[in-house]
Amino acid sequence: MRTRPGGGSRRLGLTGGSVLASGFLAVLIGVAFAVLLQVIGDARGFTADARASREAITDAGTLEQHLLDLETGQRGFVITRDETFLQHWQAARDSYPAEARRLLASATSPEQRRLAGLINRDIDSFLSDYSLPLVEAVRRDDPAASSPAVTAEGKRRVDALRARFTTYITDERAKLQQRQDATDASAQRAVIVACAGLAGLTGLIVTLTVFQHRAVVRPLRRAASAAGRLAKGDLEVRVPSSRVAEVAALAASFNTMAASLQESRARTEEARERLEFLYERLELLYGASVSVGTGLDVERTARELARVAVPGFADFTTVDLLEPVLRGDEPTAGAATRLRRVAADGVRDDAPLLGLADPPDLTSPPPEARGPLSGRARLDADLRDSTEWASEQPEAAARVLAYGIHSRIRAPLQARGVTVGTVDFWRSRPDPFGPDDVAFAEELAAKAAVAVDNARRFTRERSTALALQRHLLPQRLPRQTAVEVASRYLPAWTRTGVGGDWYDVIPLSGSRVALVVGDVVGHGLQASAAMGRLRTAVRTLADVDLPPDELLTHLDDLILHLSEGEPAPGEHGADEAHGLGGSSADLGATCLYAVYDPVSRRCTLATAGHPMPAVLAPDGTAHVVAGHVGPPLGIGGLPFEATDLELDAGSVLALYTDGLVEARHRDIDVGLAELCHALAQPAESLEEACDTVLGSLLTGPAADDVALLLARTRALPADHVATWQIPAEPVQVERARKLVVEQLDAWGLTEATFVIELVVSELVTNAIRYGQPPIRLRLIRDHTLICEVSDTSSTAPHLRRARAFDEGGRGLLLVAQLTQGWGTRQTTKGKTIWCEQALPAS
Repeated sequence: MRTRPGGGSRRLGLTGGSVLASGFLAVLIGVAFAVLLQVIGDARGFTADARASREAITDAGTLEQHLLDLETGQRGFVITRDETFLQHWQAARDSYPAEARRLLASATSPEQRRLAGLINRDIDSFLSDYSLPLVEAVRRDDPAASSPAVTAEGKRRVDALRARFTTYITDERAKLQQRQDATDASAQRAVIVACAGLAGLTGLIVTLTVFQHRAVVRPLRRAASAAGRLAKGDLEVRVPSSRVAEVAALAASFNTMAASLQESRARTEEARERLEFLYERLELLYGASVSVGTGLDVERTARELARVAVPGFADFTTVDLLEPVLRGDEPTAGAATRLRRVAADGVRDDAPLLGLADPPDLTSPPPEARGPLSGRARLDADLRDSTEWASEQPEAAARVLAYGIHSRIRAPLQARGVTVGTVDFWRSRPDPFGPDDVAFAEELAAKAAVAVDNARRFTRERSTALALQRHLLPQRLPRQTAVEVASRYLPAWTRTGVGGDWYDVIPLSGSRVALVVGDVVGHGLQASAAMGRLRTAVRTLADVDLPPDELLTHLDDLILHLSEGEPAPGEHGADEAHGLGGSSADLGATCLYAVYDPVSRRCTLATAGHPMPAVLAPDGTAHVVAGHVGPPLGIGGLPFEATDLELDAGSVLALYTDGLVEARHRDIDVGLAELCHALAQPAESLEEACDTVLGSLLTGPAADDVALLLARTRALPADHVATWQIPAEPVQVERARKLVVEQLDAWGLTEATFVIELVVSELVTNAIRYGQPPIRLRLIRDHTLICEVSDTSSTAPHLRRARAFDEGGRGLLLVAQLTQGWGTRQTTKGKTIWCEQALPAS
């Protein structure tokens, strides 16, 4: 109300009041709109800046994802050598330049642009200096590509780049938060101004106030509240639309921003889950590479495969292999071969899949019912819809479905073009197998198939080498009276396969016997073949009746000649065909050759790099023979020395290979002491003694082949040997015949008189005529009747066919025709000519 000059007062009219109120309201509205426009302007500016920041963050995240694809593909290729991993690597490499330019273009500040440039430079360096050379090195099969140093270098570079990405994204988010805080402050100021204006005008125009409250204040409050909730992380908040265009635009901008942030977070979460999924799969594949194939046993490898897939990939795993694979054979294409369940594992033990049967109840029906084993893996995402699977065995299928198993992947086990079996992965967990799981199942099956095939090949090679070894070893020891023998041969079960250990018992003239044990360096078929050749060579040289040291010298020369005459390794497959290598160093061997004479009870032995034998005396004491150990065979140029022993009847001579006494956990001296202790243990027979020795010294699987030969010595009774000295005079031939006839009569062998009398006459006559005194005649009664004539001449007679008018040359032919066998052996003082005649039937 205003006062007039005459003392009266004049009230403002409605129009004036309305005009004044409208003017005041207009001023307030103008102020409010100015503030609101400022807020809207700030909001729009924030929206633009936020969009730029989000684009920068998105571009940085995309480029970081390309970096992870580069590193993941490269690591998968290095680990598996599978070119499939390089597809993502190549795609990321091709997309990288465009994304790098986009990151530079979306940088919101000079600092961010500089950091983006550093990121692009480091990624370029990672590609050119590390990733590309590493992939090429792996393709060249460079073993250094998988070294810890190279892997650590890649991890260091990726970690440094990821740290730069983290810095870049953190700075952008900080700027985004600063702009958001400024907008919130501006909105709060607008609310305060609007509320003050509306409070002052409440009494003036209620309608206008209500309108302003509904049209402006309430939407702004909602926007402020939504902004606060958005700032706290609630990306699902939305601002309702308004009839005021500016408020509606603000709501739309806010809602668009919130939806964009929500979508970004969803994509980030999806990428994180995908990375975690890929990391778990890579970790499982790495575990399979480490855990599957630790040994060279087919069934053990299958069990390792079943174990490694549970529970990371499947709830249950079953492995079925073709029967020839279990024997080490290669399956024949098109042949009707049965499958055997060899391994099963699962999260529970009561599943109807885990019983090991032949054939399995469900998963291994005959091949014609299952279809081909080769090809790609088959996915049954829902077993209830798989009529082929249910038709194999309906009752078993019903039990599986009732148990809760609902999906399966069946993958063939294929390696080097050979299908060895199948592996089935089963799930009862809520999420069934999907198409993404098929590739992983095939990768896991491929890795396991290589390990199974390696074990199969080892089994085949070891079985072949073992069969060859046993065939080359004596199947039955020859009949002789000098010693009682028992033997054992134990092949090693190691990655290197069967070795070249061997032994032999060779009857010699004069009731003597040769005991041989040897060891060829190496394992497998080559060592077995070389062992067979050495054993044949020893038998051939033993027939010549050489002393042990001379025999080893000839054997050493023979090995040198064989090695020099063979092609170099790799030339026409010489190593594989001959088994003796291409140089003398390749054919390393040791050998112990001992000769026991039951007449004199003397044992002469020589060794070429082989351990000396152990002797168990009749009184129960055991010791290792002391003597000179010569160099191994194949060295050449070094002499061998003989060692003489006098053994009482009933002594046990133990010949063995180093696999019996040498081990990683004990010294050879300890092994020899344990051998002597085991020999001294009471035993009813030599067979029992062999078992006692092996049981005492071999506490676990043999790491090397073991050959053991036990020989209990015998002595011929003195009355079974008759020896005479014959003067070198022709008239003594008649005396020699007379002495022989008398001795045969004393032995009750009158029926053999005629032949032996004639043989003695020829042999003594030759010794007197062509030999040198002294001359010795000896008769030995053993399982045959042995006649020996010795002299000091080293000239050996030769069998020849006499011509019609020759006066001589028929004596040895006559001896050869009348006796079972004859021969000549050289001695240190001359030679001995011997012959054997069967005893009369009585």
